[in-house]
Amino acid sequence: MGFSPYGIQSMLKEGHKHLSGLDEAVLKNIDACKQLSTITRTSLGPNGMNKMVINHLDKLFVTNDAATIVNELEVQHPAAKILVLAGKAQQEEIGDGANLAISFAGEILQGAEELIRMGLHPSEIISGYTKAINKTIEILDDLVEKGSENMDVRLKEEVVYRMKAAVASKQYGQEDILSSLIADACIQVCPKNPANFNVDNVRVAKIVGGGLHNCTIVRGLVLKSDAAGSIKRMEKAKVAVFVGGVDTSATETKGTVLIHNAEQLENYSKTEEAKVEELIKAVADSGAKVIVSGAAVGEMALHFCERYKLMVLKISSKFELRRFCRTTGAVAMLKLCQPNPDDLGYVDSVSVEEIGGARVTIVINEEGGNSVSTVVLRGSTDSILDDLERAVDDGVNTYKAMCRDSRIVPGAAATEIELARRLKEFSFKETGLDQYAISKFAESFEMVPKTLSENAGLNAMEIISSLYAEHASGNTKVGIDLEEGVCKDVSTMNVWDLYVTKYFALKYAADAACTVLRVDQIIMSKPAGGPRRDQQPAGGMDED
Repeated sequence: MGFSPYGIQSMLKEGHKHLSGLDEAVLKNIDACKQLSTITRTSLGPNGMNKMVINHLDKLFVTNDAATIVNELEVQHPAAKILVLAGKAQQEEIGDGANLAISFAGEILQGAEELIRMGLHPSEIISGYTKAINKTIEILDDLVEKGSENMDVRLKEEVVYRMKAAVASKQYGQEDILSSLIADACIQVCPKNPANFNVDNVRVAKIVGGGLHNCTIVRGLVLKSDAAGSIKRMEKAKVAVFVGGVDTSATETKGTVLIHNAEQLENYSKTEEAKVEELIKAVADSGAKVIVSGAAVGEMALHFCERYKLMVLKISSKFELRRFCRTTGAVAMLKLCQPNPDDLGYVDSVSVEEIGGARVTIVINEEGGNSVSTVVLRGSTDSILDDLERAVDDGVNTYKAMCRDSRIVPGAAATEIELARRLKEFSFKETGLDQYAISKFAESFEMVPKTLSENAGLNAMEIISSLYAEHASGNTKVGIDLEEGVCKDVSTMNVWDLYVTKYFALKYAADAACTVLRVDQIIMSKPAGGPRRDQQPAGGMDED
């Protein structure tokens, strides 16, 4: 053995990587996070650019929704993964503002890098950042618009008022049409106690063709399938739902039947027919007019359903089936048998309609309370529809958040500039090395107005300085009007953000950044053996 390893090498298995110290570990981590936030940053805000992401399954995403982007990028670097997790946490908690969380975390890490190069120790930066985020949350409470904490979540104006900014950041220029659609859909399904609002109750059906102005709302479900039989519509009917499919089931025991002559053969098939007919008749006698099957519908069963004038729908997805049961109030039964009257659901109307060449089944249930409503989206291509769906998602999530906490803060970067200004003042009062970290944290807030104006093609420096000037003279609600490229009072433009969205986004960003800064060594062991799954096994394999 010519070479005996020493130091850390001798302790760990060969093939591991070990990075330590400021240059190798901390700054590399920060660099990876900065790269990630550079990707998401350009798609922040209404004028944000779209990203084209092709994931490992060759699916194409064209979107400016940061949560989708970071989910589809397979981020390898461990530190950047922390930011991705912060973005995901934000997406799950609020459903909007993931971009703010990731971009802001990247920005404060960049500030931290400058401080480290100046010679500050990461732990001093962390303590400064912690003080800064606590102060930020105090200031955020001050900025909440007076009187916004009590709102009626069933008043459409109030809902649209708070939702517009979230939807505009995804679909700029169409936010008015979309927010009123989403608000209608949400208000329809809002339960007695708004805090129990369930996001899953607002469905999206995407149908290619038409344009945004053709979008509609349906009280009930829209299923993207045709009815199985020839009966295409039913009014005020009872519904029976069968999970296992409507067909003759093969018996458990296998038997051999010896048939001697033609009559026995006829009788044999007749008994089978009679059996199916008996089952279908039992369903028809229970008063059900519509049968919904979760699996295949047999030919013979279908024939008898036609004879008894039953409408047959097939829903293959079990989640759709659950939603259908929720809309109609039916209880899904496992096998084909006579249903109890309690197990039957009720619909006002089930009809098959054509929307832009696609046949859809529309299940409408007005009386059965506020169970499900569907937004039918129309657009020219699939990727546009996907993007519209994300905008609707954001709107619905915003609605859910405002049901829990309806406080709002000024949007259009007014809040961020005010936070930056007040934190800057706070940092001058601090003694010790924390003040540098706090003032860097304050400067990081400038990223939002800077990005918003850069994405809109305006001069960022002019806008930020005029915002500071306005805020210094006491107009705390002045933000950027992106269309005219000037600073305006946001209350005249009606751009408001939800307080909870900002609160969690900044909190998660600061937490993620501190986590990244706390790392001073990276030790990666050798990856486990075996060929990687993304590389095809080499040679020795023939075509079959």
